[in-house]
Amino acid sequence: MSATTHTNPSPAAPWRSAFESHMSEMPSPEFVFGSLHPSTSSKDTTNYVPRLRYCIYRGMWSQLPENKHNDAPKNPRVYDSDLPTFTTDVRMQKVGDLFATSAGKADKDKLVQGSGGGGPCEAVYWIKEKGMQWRMKGTAFILAPDIEDKEESSGVRTVKSEVGARMRIVEGAEGKEGEWSWGKELTGHFGNCSPGMRGSWRNPPPGTLVKGEPDKDHQLAQKVEDLHDPIARSNFRVVVIRPDEVESTDLSDPATARRHRYTFDADAQNGKGEWKVEELWP
Repeated sequence: MSATTHTNPSPAAPWRSAFESHMSEMPSPEFVFGSLHPSTSSKDTTNYVPRLRYCIYRGMWSQLPENKHNDAPKNPRVYDSDLPTFTTDVRMQKVGDLFATSAGKADKDKLVQGSGGGGPCEAVYWIKEKGMQWRMKGTAFILAPDIEDKEESSGVRTVKSEVGARMRIVEGAEGKEGEWSWGKELTGHFGNCSPGMRGSWRNPPPGTLVKGEPDKDHQLAQKVEDLHDPIARSNFRVVVIRPDEVESTDLSDPATARRHRYTFDADAQNGKGEWKVEELWP
């Protein structure tokens, strides 16, 4: 886990077990991801406007879900985290949003091609089968192919510092940190996607006008078997959500409905961090 600021944070979040149990019961683990988009219209009364879209939960960062169809080399179980992930295309608007609203405010196309981001976000998961809603508020970071470059960009350093600070060493894996690779985890996420999904990263540029037939390298409904397909991998990204506040709202029984709010205090426990919980009316 090279060039990573790591402080061995607090134990697993108190909401983690219930959240993962609920996600595992969903037929498809869909959720709504919200970001802020810089305003470009004179009609807008604020500098940023909300943008929402459905995404697919891909497990917690550093704990790649098992997939018997994934032939990618796997990292050993060295780290754990409470950081939900999903995959996206660098050409999608959400990637630019997370860079433009980050502390660095990178708003030029060439600045969003690598790892980085860190803009504010919200994620909402509705588990109909359980009558439960989960809402996460925090920041989100982008992992790109440059995550293992020898010369680290400021974006790579930001990701490894901010995400790495919320990763913890699995019991019994002390001393094995050098066996874990950011790049291998990124490829593992690509491998966990179906060939058809991998092919979507070779689609024509999302959101652009249809003007005749696209070029031969960017066609719809392609299937990609190669884990290192240069075009698909150049567009593939993993997004890591770093929640600072998590709310679970239990609406399964109107007579006992409750909301629980978990807030992460990064300064607690001598800098290791701690989740604090409050019970609220729904």
